[in-house]
Amino acid sequence: MIGLSPEDPPLASLSEQTLPCSTASPTGPRIWVASETDVFTACRAARLFAERLGFSRVGAYQIATAASELAANMLLHAGCGTLLANALAANMLGANPLAASDHSGDGLGIELIAVDRGPGIADLSLALTDGFSTGQGLGCGLPGVKRLMDEFLIDSVPGLGTCVRTVKWLLPTPCRLEQAQDNHARR
Repeated sequence: MIGLSPEDPPLASLSEQTLPCSTASPTGPRIWVASETDVFTACRAARLFAERLGFSRVGAYQIATAASELAANMLLHAGCGTLLANALAANMLGANPLAASDHSGDGLGIELIAVDRGPGIADLSLALTDGFSTGQGLGCGLPGVKRLMDEFLIDSVPGLGTCVRTVKWLLPTPCRLEQAQDNHARR
């Protein structure tokens, strides 16, 4: 589990078995979100990190949009929280079969983790329904993040907080995919 800031203890009540909020030392940016400026900073940092990892402009903006939505939700519903990013290697995780492979470089991904100590979400399935909003929003936030990213996990304990983990995989280019399939067929 991870804490909210370097001074905060972990959000112990959220089950690590349900949602592996995986690291106390991210490989990418760690943004404390407590203002609208921090939401912008989180969005920009996620985009730049995704670009450094090799995501296309479209992929990087999808990741930035997800980061912006997660950060805005923390600010709106919890008042503050932490967004962090990690680089992932699928071959080390046995993760997404479309991205995971036995050839290096094709199974790279980015993980976004958002943790807050807000009021939590009482009904997760309702919160993930398009059009549902507890505020004045359009109700596109969490369902939109789920659609933009390849993996989406959420754990929330009413009265204690929420942790969201999302992953976007950098899929191989058609040329690299064809080469990998050829290499695999030769075995």
